[in-house]
Amino acid sequence: MPDARQYFDLPSPFEMKRGGALVGARLAYETWGTLDPARDNAIVILTGLSPSAHAASNSADPTPGWWEDMLGPGKPIDTNRWFVICVNTLGSCKGSTGPASIDPATGKPYRLGFPELTLDDAANAAHALVRSLGIERLACLLGNSMGGMCALGYLVQHPGSARTHISISTAPQAQPFAIAIRSLQREAIRLDPHWNNGDYDDSHYPETGMSIARKLGVITYRSAMEWEGRFARIRLDAEARPDDDPFGVEFQVESYLAGHARRFVRSFDPNCYLYLSRASDWFDVAECAGPGARHGDAAATLANIQVEQALVIGVSTDILFPLSQQQEIATGLRAGGARVDFVPLDSPQGHDAFLVDIPRFGAAIGTFLATV
Repeated sequence: MPDARQYFDLPSPFEMKRGGALVGARLAYETWGTLDPARDNAIVILTGLSPSAHAASNSADPTPGWWEDMLGPGKPIDTNRWFVICVNTLGSCKGSTGPASIDPATGKPYRLGFPELTLDDAANAAHALVRSLGIERLACLLGNSMGGMCALGYLVQHPGSARTHISISTAPQAQPFAIAIRSLQREAIRLDPHWNNGDYDDSHYPETGMSIARKLGVITYRSAMEWEGRFARIRLDAEARPDDDPFGVEFQVESYLAGHARRFVRSFDPNCYLYLSRASDWFDVAECAGPGARHGDAAATLANIQVEQALVIGVSTDILFPLSQQQEIATGLRAGGARVDFVPLDSPQGHDAFLVDIPRFGAAIGTFLATV
């Protein structure tokens, strides 16, 4: 299999915000384009919970990436102009060090022995990677979903580290609805007997728990409008329904969710999922600031972020990271003196619109980057 991943060894020990440290940890990342001699054309992409660093195809790995239509030569994020770095989040299982990685102290996977993880830690790890490449200041820091929270943490903890910022469908702090959904997802995993307090293997994998967690996630990633438009109340053909289960899959929407779950459950480590999910719940941009900051005041913290320009995009049908939170980010950045473009979109795809509604998101991102 082709692999374009590169690896950065984090400073060792790498201190974690809530205590503990990682020794011999690393981040996986991929790059596109060319860093110019002044090292001032770099864009960093921080991702949602589950994607890898493979955002798009490149010469080392021609397979399509998760944001294939957004990134590349002549695309909205034009790699003829920009040097783009996509970072796999600390705590993930897609190449970066996380709970599924080997603990050098024991020679066994960390599992629940991994230190408590915050998105502030993930942001600091990404910043260390950027500095290792000799980049003092990013042209743009881009984050979507969970990655958008990481990006805000990055900007708060490292003032002046980016000239501009693109914030996509994210939040300045976790809100009750999102916390509730993620709590149920974690509960589904932990109640699966095969989870076994984090001690599982390929033959005893918490497949049922991960399946339920993924289905809950997919339900919130899309909107009721899309569910109605795509599936309505259409039933499966009789031969596609289980004969021996009176409560089995009957409607097309159920089959769709089951298919999503099947593709996901063995591709992501359950403990990594738990850690990143909980880190998302803990996030509050006001708590990223150092001593003397006004903790609990997200608006004041956002106003202290030092960027020249920002683009904030949200979707009216997003129930997980609602448009009101995007407006809060835009208002806060504007209060700090940034020139902010706030783009509310009516895309029917809900939270996942940034992955699939490329014409609208791409137009906004491409127009913004043309002014940078």
